[in-house]
Amino acid sequence: MKKNTRKIVKSLILFVVINGFIFQGFTEFALAKTKDHPIYSVDTKDNKISITFDVNWGEKDYTLEILEILDEFDAKATFFVMGGWINHCEDNANILKEIHRRGHEIGNHSYMHPDFIAISKERIISEVSKTEDIIKNVTGENCKVFRFPSGSYNNNSLDAVKSTGLLPIQWDIDSVDWKEQGEDIEYNRVVKKLSKGSIILFHNNAKYTPNNLRKLLQVLKDNSYETVKISDLAYKTDFYIDITGKQFVK
Repeated sequence: MKKNTRKIVKSLILFVVINGFIFQGFTEFALAKTKDHPIYSVDTKDNKISITFDVNWGEKDYTLEILEILDEFDAKATFFVMGGWINHCEDNANILKEIHRRGHEIGNHSYMHPDFIAISKERIISEVSKTEDIIKNVTGENCKVFRFPSGSYNNNSLDAVKSTGLLPIQWDIDSVDWKEQGEDIEYNRVVKKLSKGSIILFHNNAKYTPNNLRKLLQVLKDNSYETVKISDLAYKTDFYIDITGKQFVK
C-alpha cells in the first residue's frame, strides 16, 4: 500500500513538473511574441525585398556610383545617414540631396555613431533629434525609420528611439562589406540568403559594394523581385514582431 502511495505521489509530482515546464514554455513563447524588437525582416507574400545602406565616413565614398546603379535597375533603396556625416562637408550634404532627389528613402542613423547601449536615454534622444533636424533642413522631409549604430541596442535604447516616433530597422542579410574580404565572398554571402521580405545591409564606403550591387540587382530582376524602400515593405499599423525580428501583420 505504501509503495503504491509513493508511486502515486511521484506520478503527481512528475505531472506537475512536466506541466509546469509546458506552461513556462508557452509563457516564454507569448512573451517573446509580444516583446518589442526592431524589424529584421517582413513576412510578405509579395516578391519584395529592401536594400539598405549605412552611410558612414571612409577613405572612399561610393554613394553616387551606387545611385547610378540603382537607377539602371529602377530600384529604390533606404540610406541610413549620420548627422555628423552630413555636417562634415558641403559635398556630403549635396550627396544627401541627390539621394532624396532620386526618390530613395533616408533613415536616421544617429549623429556621431555611438554605442546606444553605453549612453543615456537623454543622449540617445539628442543623437536622434539632432540628426532629424539636419536631415529635415537639407531635404525638407522627416525620417520614418531609424537604424542603431552598429546594430547595437537594448530595451532601454529601443524604447528611447521609439519615443521619437521612428521605426527601428535592423537587417536579416548582412553583406559584411566593411571587412572587404573579397567580392565573391560578399556576393555569395548575400545571394544564398535571399527571400521575400528580407532586408539587406550594405555600406556606402566598401569597395566591392558597387559591383556586388549590380550583380545582386540583376539576380533580383531575373527572379521577379521588386526592390523597394523600407517604408514600402514594412507594415505601418496592426503588426507584431516575433522573437527573430520578423514583422507580421495581425
